[in-house]
Amino acid sequence: MALIERSFREKIVLVGVVLPGRTEDEVEAHLDELAQLIDTAGADVVARVVQRRREPDAATYVGKGKAEELHELSQAVDSDTVVFDDELTPAQQRNLEKILGRTAIDRTAVILDIFAQNARTEEGKAQVELALLRYRLPRLRGRGKQLSQQAGAMGGGAAGAPIGSRGPGETQLEIDRRRLVRRMQKLEAELRELRRHRQVQRKQRRTSPFHTVSIVGYTNAGKSTLLNRLTGAGVLAENRLFATLDPRTRRLQLPGGETVLLSDTVGFIRKLPHQLVEAFRSTLEEVGESDLLLHVVDGSAPNPAEQIDAVHEVLGEIGADQLPELIAVNKADIAPPEAKALLGQHPGAVMFSAETGDGVDGLLRTLGDRLRALDAVLELVVPYERGDVVAALHREGEVLAESHEDGATRIRARVAAPSAVRFREFVVGTV
Repeated sequence: MALIERSFREKIVLVGVVLPGRTEDEVEAHLDELAQLIDTAGADVVARVVQRRREPDAATYVGKGKAEELHELSQAVDSDTVVFDDELTPAQQRNLEKILGRTAIDRTAVILDIFAQNARTEEGKAQVELALLRYRLPRLRGRGKQLSQQAGAMGGGAAGAPIGSRGPGETQLEIDRRRLVRRMQKLEAELRELRRHRQVQRKQRRTSPFHTVSIVGYTNAGKSTLLNRLTGAGVLAENRLFATLDPRTRRLQLPGGETVLLSDTVGFIRKLPHQLVEAFRSTLEEVGESDLLLHVVDGSAPNPAEQIDAVHEVLGEIGADQLPELIAVNKADIAPPEAKALLGQHPGAVMFSAETGDGVDGLLRTLGDRLRALDAVLELVVPYERGDVVAALHREGEVLAESHEDGATRIRARVAAPSAVRFREFVVGTV
């Protein structure tokens, strides 16, 4: 799947700020990631600047003097845009653009731009458009005419549109604030209806005998590659950030014979824009309905522990941080020895390679063990004439003991919570 074609690749200057509580190494690592985002968005980084400050400047974030230095640097390298790793206020963005004489955007705008390019389903497109409009609404004052001319000239998402100004919703910049708000309200209504359908689907899945597992993790950790290897889902898997946005659910049979529903989810990232978390909330709520989270970690990342923390932060935002979790460290074939330390830091974690398949069998066995540990062990008495129930217990659960009594079969079985409801009339106790 190709990105939107562009008549040229913009030249980008990156800016990071070392504030109290941060180290320069951390800021540089974040800029490295931002450079990957820029590449995914279809542009090139030509320079980067790191500044140390006690606090952000209210008017320009970096201070007027540094902003003027950035103007000189941007002229020297002939850059089109200056991208800041931290989120800018609308006022800071306007002030910077006056000094820089070119577009100034932040990490949030870049991520929104990438989502706009990669969304494929109608729901995904609506979610991204809503996030874009929420981001742009407070930035229209003083820039509306400029942005509408820019969007009109570019054709709303056409090749050559500057980062942060193309994708779903550009035509809304040509209309006034009131119509923009009405568009947002329409999108919110559409997404509420889609959310209602999702809730119905989730209710139906809760009656399913199968456990549900959501693959979560930092973007580019290898979630889609793992889903493809396990289920042959055919999901796009590229070595790019946010290559896939739309969730997929597939059936997977575990080594013990159990069938589970395995879902891929959008990758998380540091400083995931609040607008996206809100817009994608209905999709992300699917994660909260899971029986277990399969948390895929990129073992070759410079700081996988920080990525784990970023994922946990987003899970907390959507109320899924208390779910059972299996940490699975991916890219074992290229991960440095330090990555193996994660196994000691997270008891029960496993290491594997989605690319080569090494360790995948162990991952599946561990996944099965963890799911079985969540199941209740029930004592049931089933009349002989209900052989269909006994067969269903063998098929959907794990029969631990079976004996025959007068007129009935006594069975002790480990049964998944979704299935347990179906057998409740035969349950005489819980072990």
